[in-house]
Amino acid sequence: MNTLNNKIALNFDSDAEVSVTGFIAPIAHTLSNFHVEWETLANLRVSEPEKQHHVSIFQAFLPDEPVSVGECWRIEETGVMELLRQLNPNPNLDMHMTSGDSLGLWACLRAYNDQFADIAFRVHAEFKLEDGWLTPSQFAGNLIIDRLEGKIAFFEMSVPAGTVNLDIGWKEDKEASYSITDAGFCSQMQLRAGAREVAQNIELSTSITQEEAERVLAGRFYKSEQINWVSPYQAVERAAAEVKLIHVISIDGPLADESC
Repeated sequence: MNTLNNKIALNFDSDAEVSVTGFIAPIAHTLSNFHVEWETLANLRVSEPEKQHHVSIFQAFLPDEPVSVGECWRIEETGVMELLRQLNPNPNLDMHMTSGDSLGLWACLRAYNDQFADIAFRVHAEFKLEDGWLTPSQFAGNLIIDRLEGKIAFFEMSVPAGTVNLDIGWKEDKEASYSITDAGFCSQMQLRAGAREVAQNIELSTSITQEEAERVLAGRFYKSEQINWVSPYQAVERAAAEVKLIHVISIDGPLADESC
């Protein structure tokens, strides 16, 4: 997509600390019942429910130079790792299973006005557990900055809801060289600072939609997201109109996240 031309610089001026709350809901479902049979997974909880972070930690989400709405940049890893440790003490950004497009941390300027700027972001990470690992589909969220005061107005980083939003590996046999795998659902895994109402009540004059920002970010990870997908019904109509065959590929997992 095209970015809007006006560029703005983003930074923090305050020397404050930010209170961040963390939460991991009990995993309610896994396809192969790992959430019942594997004690570590059954007892998975947030490492620190509340923690004070220096605002400099969030500098990781800011670009090094002025950016336009719709423009993306890489997020610095150190600050994100510090935040992820509030959820679990053993985060990992070097995914154990990747074809090369799963790695990364990206942010996008979604919107701004004279006082606020809204950064959408997406992070791929996993947690090393005792005898296994847990890979959320993604960590997605928004960081809203008060540009006038140079402070955080709102921050949220969470695993999006979905039928399946976790990939799980369990080394049930500690002597074996392999792990057994499963997929599951966690209703809430998130970090948050500030009140959501702040984000909802801000009118941002220069913007793209949240959906557009998420699509731009997904395109930074997966080449498949650069394809202009259409529904099966539209494909049938177009094939008939253009007198072309349809090549169908069936897959058993999502193309656009790490949940399977």
